Amino acid sequence: MRTWVNGDLLTDPDAPAIAARDHGVTVGDGVFEVVKVVDGRLFALEPHLDRMTRSARGLGLPEPDLEAVRQGVAAVLEGEPLSLGLVRITWTGGLAPLGSGRGDGPPSLVVVGTARDPWPDTAAVATVRWPRNERGALAGLKTTSYGENVRALAHARAEGASEAIFANLQGHLCEGTGTNVFYVVDGELRTPTLASGCLAGITRRLILEWYGATELDEPIETVIGRASEAFLASTTRDAQAIHCWDGRDLGAPGPVTTEVRKVWREREAELLG
Repeated sequence: MRTWVNGDLLTDPDAPAIAARDHGVTVGDGVFEVVKVVDGRLFALEPHLDRMTRSARGLGLPEPDLEAVRQGVAAVLEGEPLSLGLVRITWTGGLAPLGSGRGDGPPSLVVVGTARDPWPDTAAVATVRWPRNERGALAGLKTTSYGENVRALAHARAEGASEAIFANLQGHLCEGTGTNVFYVVDGELRTPTLASGCLAGITRRLILEWYGATELDEPIETVIGRASEAFLASTTRDAQAIHCWDGRDLGAPGPVTTEVRKVWREREAELLG
């Protein structure tokens, strides 16, 4: 693992490097992106940087210095060949008082590069009782305020699942803690609309462009009861089939999921740079 903070590559990647009063530390005031690395090449870096900029605007942070981000990404990958890895880019509110109000100092920029293991071909998921607020201030933003996700994922893992699934305040299917959800009803591939409050996932967008799906908001009970197959979509999972949802066997991977994964493998190289 290699870590770059505010222009400096750390000799010890686990050494303290962010001030205790950084607003990202004290109140989770920050945004982030995770970019996949395949054979030393970054997948879809520019779309991720575009989304990070949009998230920063939505949170009221200054827009990140993308040239500095690229320098940090290059620094953590230099001399660190990764056949499969990820780069995490975090942009925080910087030094601030110990409260919700921001300070007037510059934001902090942290870039970490590390190897990772591939996900299994299929996953079990569990619906959690806490809803996503599709009308909240952070809806659709990729922020570092992840306490809700941490709590939900711990609950799902206690149920033997590797991902937690949220409904929104209307009771419609929304998303996972770090994933978008696709499902098949009567042969039609569907996924929630962005109005559901789900994140505008890069993988979600590419699946819509490369394969196609209907964007539709439906009660989560209807989805679970009618879906013949489903999969999770994210930067690190790509399209990971769901074999069990709240104890219901989906016999994964189904034929549509298999075809989506085939299309993904055929086109992924287009965005490796």
